[in-house]
Amino acid sequence: MSLEIGSIIEGTVTNITSFGAFIELDGGKVGMVHISEIADGFIADIRPYLKEKQQIRVKVIGVNDKGKYELSLKQVNKAPVNKIADDKKKIKVKSRTLIEVEREGTRRSESTSFEEKLARFMKESEERLLDLKRNVEAKRGKTGKR
Repeated sequence: MSLEIGSIIEGTVTNITSFGAFIELDGGKVGMVHISEIADGFIADIRPYLKEKQQIRVKVIGVNDKGKYELSLKQVNKAPVNKIADDKKKIKVKSRTLIEVEREGTRRSESTSFEEKLARFMKESEERLLDLKRNVEAKRGKTGKR
C-alpha cells in the first residue's frame, strides 16, 4: 500500500491525546490525525469520534521532518460529488429567490401609480429631513428658536 500524499489508507488508532490521535499504518509507520482534522466544526474531545485499537481510513495530507505522517479523517469522509450537488442546489435556490423578488417588485409597481410613489417618497423625505434637523439642533443645544 503506497503512502503518498493524497492517498487514502487504513490504520489502527494506537493512542488518543488532547490534541490528536496517533495511527499505526502499514509497515510500522506512524501518523497523527490532529484534532482539527477529525471532523468539521469545533471538537472539544476526540473520544466520541475515535477509540483505541479502532480500524479507520485516513488520508495522507503531509509528512513532517521526523518522517511521521500527517493524516486527516474528515477529508476521507467528505464526498466531493455531494458537495458539488449541494453547491448547485444553493445556486438554484438563490436564483429562484432573486426571480421571486423581481416578480414581487413588478407586482408592487403595477399596483401603485407614479403619483402614489412620488407622494410616498416626498412624505418620507420630509420626515427624514425633520428628524435630521431635530438631531442637529439637539447636538447644538438649541430649542429651535432664533
